[in-house]
Amino acid sequence: MQTQFERKITELTESHSSAIWEGIHRGIEREALRVLENGTLAPTDHPEALGKTLTHDTITTDYSENLLEFITPVAESIRTTLSQLKDIHTHTFKALGDELLWPLSMPCYIGSDNDIRVAKFGESHSGRMKSLYRVGLTHRYGATMQIISGVHFNFSVPEALWAALAQDEGTEDNAAFRSEKYFALIRNYKRLSWVIPFLFGASPALCESFFTQTQTENKLTEWDFAKLGKGTCYLPYGTSLRMSDLGYTNKEQASLKITYNNLDDYVAGLRRAITTPSENFKSIGVKENGEYHQLNSNILQIENEFYSPIRPKRTAKGGETPTQALERGGVEYIEVRALDVNPFSEVGITAQQIQFLDLFLLYCLLTESAPMDWEAQQKTDQNFNKAVMQGRNPSLSLWQNGHDRLMTDWLEELFAELAALARIMDDSPHSESGYVAAVEALYPCVLNPELTLSGQVLEILRSNDWDASRLGKELALKYKRLFSEADYETFSEDDFARWKAASEDDFIARKASDNVVDFDTFLSNYFEKAKCSGRPTR
Repeated sequence: MQTQFERKITELTESHSSAIWEGIHRGIEREALRVLENGTLAPTDHPEALGKTLTHDTITTDYSENLLEFITPVAESIRTTLSQLKDIHTHTFKALGDELLWPLSMPCYIGSDNDIRVAKFGESHSGRMKSLYRVGLTHRYGATMQIISGVHFNFSVPEALWAALAQDEGTEDNAAFRSEKYFALIRNYKRLSWVIPFLFGASPALCESFFTQTQTENKLTEWDFAKLGKGTCYLPYGTSLRMSDLGYTNKEQASLKITYNNLDDYVAGLRRAITTPSENFKSIGVKENGEYHQLNSNILQIENEFYSPIRPKRTAKGGETPTQALERGGVEYIEVRALDVNPFSEVGITAQQIQFLDLFLLYCLLTESAPMDWEAQQKTDQNFNKAVMQGRNPSLSLWQNGHDRLMTDWLEELFAELAALARIMDDSPHSESGYVAAVEALYPCVLNPELTLSGQVLEILRSNDWDASRLGKELALKYKRLFSEADYETFSEDDFARWKAASEDDFIARKASDNVVDFDTFLSNYFEKAKCSGRPTR
């Protein structure tokens, strides 16, 4: 007997065509620390051969000068996306010399926060603002907290599916309709987000130096950490310590009660965050003796500081803030931010993971999604935290519709629904195949959680009596050897040379355009504009 979801996807396919599943747009953002062969942070500047980080489209830095971020162009093919990501890695390794890329989400050994240098983006106003934002993060949360690495997955629904959904609902396929549906997807993602750390969390262990540098030593006993090797701590059932309270959080954000019921409320919540003074951050000061300590002393300096495992996004035009872009054109795509770096992939993510995410996000889009108040949203966050801290505990229960439910039972139900969608996706002559195989390959994790990525990591550490640093160094050396022998698959050396030159030209142009106002005025104008709506005037 078909479930309601199975009937929906069958009817969609039969009423329209199998082409509705064609044309998912994806992009990957992968972060990785540059480290020395001894497993400590590389003290060098971002390699000049890779271009200017402020203006390069595919290779930049995140928080620190040694925290690389690779960004793939939007593509419809999973194979193309992974090929692009591999080529970016191949090109980067040519510029790294003896340095390695750290293959784990949690950082390598950190001797001191002083070893972590904020990323430099040049002396243009926009470059100074990017660096200053990171200085503010340092004062607010500490530097070590900011060099945790992750993978972000950008996803947009196929155009043909949008048209089919609008037709079936008797409405126009416009920006308002798509935004409404994307927010429904996000609410369902929140309800089911615990699945991501369960399957793909890969940070159950970390170097003990992290606790010292982040001043969270109390967590060692409070969370009942176990120890192995030389200074590695782990949670026996943990999955993704990166996504725990050890990671980057801002507890004052909770007071704003930002929800995902519609675009207007979401934008209003973010605007409150960037305009509401923070008692915690006021003491840091903003500018003293001509030196900035942070962009402002509000709950968020800018919208990007908002901590969330998923974000609605639209590509911003020149001068727009993220919320102004959303107001102007509605939600264009969503960004999944809860993925750990997969240490068993040379690029941090696999085709199997992407296929599962496709299915999972389409499921979130196509199932009923009632509005969710703040209290219910808090319950979903508690489920997520439980999966992060003890997701491999076979007796773990989660909250669902006012009742506790065994997580394994919930997973069984979810995998059955995803398997039905996978069959339809594979049967489409226009869609990439392999979805059924991806579900079948991951299903054993439901039966035996030790087969998850976090389970595999702990098994390697325990069986070899390794610490996390040893695992990171072994894998980093393996991937360096692999990329040193790799050929380009999609891009070419000429492509990277062209992008490098363009980044340098744009970098110079940014600085040249700054003559209109001084930096203080530039910042003041930015924050005044950030308060304004991005909706077109009529």
